[in-house]
Parts: sequence; structure tokens; C-alpha cells
Amino acid sequence: MFRVWWPSERPIVDLNQVTYLTYLFIILVVAVALAPLLHFVPSKRQRKIAGMREYAALHGLFVEFRNLPGVSREREHGRVSAPRGDIIYYGRRLPPQRGKGAERCSWIVDDQGWRGLQRRDTPPALLLQLPPSVLAASVDEGSCGVYWQESGDPAEVELVVSVLDAWSGQLRP
Repeated sequence: MFRVWWPSERPIVDLNQVTYLTYLFIILVVAVALAPLLHFVPSKRQRKIAGMREYAALHGLFVEFRNLPGVSREREHGRVSAPRGDIIYYGRRLPPQRGKGAERCSWIVDDQGWRGLQRRDTPPALLLQLPPSVLAASVDEGSCGVYWQESGDPAEVELVVSVLDAWSGQLRP
């Protein structure tokens, strides 16, 4: 038999029948709704890298992605394959010089130490002070800088900043 309840006879929701399962269901629905937002929260490593890049920028360096100098890039299926990982260039801009040709030199570090890619270029003595996580260094007409994968800690950025300050001072006094 079908019976219609009038509003005055029976309440629409009986609060005595709300169980913990209902609360659990509500929490689950809220968690599912908020889960996609967690993808926008930076990880611990991302926050560390952002801090290192901010420190470098505040001390006059620029940061950009570059290819590692001297590494041959092979073509695979129509695409150029780059070295593994992201190579970041921390550079110090150099003021332009009149009447002098563009100088381009690159040095990489390996098991034997720093060596010039052109084989005739001796590395600057300041490169020996760089942290071991630095992969290469270069100078061109507009900047001097180092290549690395930002695998070190923030103290290494301070060392990179001080070495690049001294090196740019030697290049363009």
C-alpha cells in the first residue's frame, strides 16, 4: 500500500538516522573534488630550484635552457636527441666592447679536470673554484656562464655567483 506523508506528520530528514557512513561519503566527495588541485602544488625539489634561480636573478645572473657545448647531437627518426636531463645555463651579461672581435670559448669538466673544447684554450683558474655539479663553462660576446643540472644545493649557487662575478670582472674590467 502506498502512503503519502504530510509534512506535519513526518520530517523530511530524520537527524537520528544520519550515520557515520554519511559523513564518510561527504568527506570522500570533497576529497575527490579537491584532488586535481594538488597537481598545482610545487614539489620540494621545484621549490628548491625556484629558490636557487631567484637567488641567482637577484644577484644579477640570468638563467636559461641551453645545449651543453661540445656534445654531439645525433638525429634519431628526424628529431635531434639532446643529452639526458635539463641543462641550465647560469650566466652573467657582459658589457659590449668596441673594436674587439667576438670571443667564444667553452670548457668542459671530466675525470681529468677542466679542458678547452678547442684544445688550445686553457681554462681560467677561476673554474677550479666551481662546485663539482657544474658540467661546463663558456664565454661568448654577450655573457660568461656555467652549465649544470641544478642538482646541488643553494650554497652552490652562492659559489657560482661569486665565481661569475670575478670572471666577468676579469673579462671586462
